[in-house]
Amino acid sequence: MTAINKKTVDDLKVSGKRVLVRCDFNVPLKAGVITDENRIVAALPTIKKLINDGAKVILCSHLGKPKGEPKPELSLAPVAKRLSELLGKDVVFAADDNVVGENAKAAVAAMNDGDVVLLQNTRYRAEETKNVATFSEELGSLADIFVNDAFGAAHRAHCSTVGVVDYVDEAAVGYLIGKELKFLGGAVDAPERPFVCILGGAKVADKLLVIENLLNKADTLIIGGGMAYTFLKCQGAQVGKSLVDDEKLDYCKEMLEKAKEKGVEILLPVDNVAAKEFPNPIDAEIETKVFPSFEIASDWEGLDIGPKTAEIYAEAVKSAKTVVWNGPMGVSENPCLANGTISVAKALADTDAVTIIGGGDSAAAVNNLGYGDKMSHISTGGGASLEFLEGKELPGIAAMDDK
Repeated sequence: MTAINKKTVDDLKVSGKRVLVRCDFNVPLKAGVITDENRIVAALPTIKKLINDGAKVILCSHLGKPKGEPKPELSLAPVAKRLSELLGKDVVFAADDNVVGENAKAAVAAMNDGDVVLLQNTRYRAEETKNVATFSEELGSLADIFVNDAFGAAHRAHCSTVGVVDYVDEAAVGYLIGKELKFLGGAVDAPERPFVCILGGAKVADKLLVIENLLNKADTLIIGGGMAYTFLKCQGAQVGKSLVDDEKLDYCKEMLEKAKEKGVEILLPVDNVAAKEFPNPIDAEIETKVFPSFEIASDWEGLDIGPKTAEIYAEAVKSAKTVVWNGPMGVSENPCLANGTISVAKALADTDAVTIIGGGDSAAAVNNLGYGDKMSHISTGGGASLEFLEGKELPGIAAMDDK
């Protein structure tokens, strides 16, 4: 799935038209203060383009999981305030608990060309996540044109991502989705080779389809994080108390055989940083010890890749032309267990390859370490980028008009 055949904001004539834009403003808040505004900043190019072209810009998004009822702590009011500052113009916040209420209708009716209105959290409505036609129709009643620029929610068929399309004249993707598809689509469909994929995270089960799909595309597959221990155990390794999915041992064996048949190199940890217990709280200082991968003591659990593995993985990245990374190499929230993730991030920052970070924890790690600007692309959608790498069609993109 690439963006080539979908209408984009550049194909629209929006002057004087009401344009509803689905953004991804699902930002972290602490006591009503936004702690990471990356997703808001990522939405600005599309919003500015529509303002400059004379559209009446109506923004909508979800925030957190209010589960179909109004929760003041999940209001989009702080986002409206920050957007006003970033755009240098007033963003009117329509504070309706039913999202499309009297405030929203009055605010939209009063709009001049180039004005911006932000609706309340779409998930205040229980219908949103069930894609119920009545709420889709309410959203559509505010607009002539719909633009989806929320890649982080593109894998969900909700009212504000898919359902609303039936109640507007035109539907197109925004610049952010276009950029995501250019990088992720390019990597999956026509990567410059050697193509290296780095997969981490806790559970093999979460990455089954990704591994399967990437075995048909990658030259090298690097595996770290908790999921590595199931791969090690299926080869007879003693992995101590490390996280293992015993139901997936045969699957891992099968994948290793498949890789051999296809000539794809799979790299697994040769050593591991282990602890006697999982840290509690997660960032607590703990005693660690390095074990060879096949000989982790019975009362220790592997929680990060070891120093030798970090070197091998960094070396494998050096010759790559395209690298996709999804998932940390260990419990990266803990300073004692973050070195594996740090070394991979550093290796990616130092390479000339096209580097694509697949959202979620790996994106957070790269940004926290200050390497964000060294990456070609950091995806704004963890779940969406994962489903894209699995080869799935994303409903929020599929529903847009073809060119």
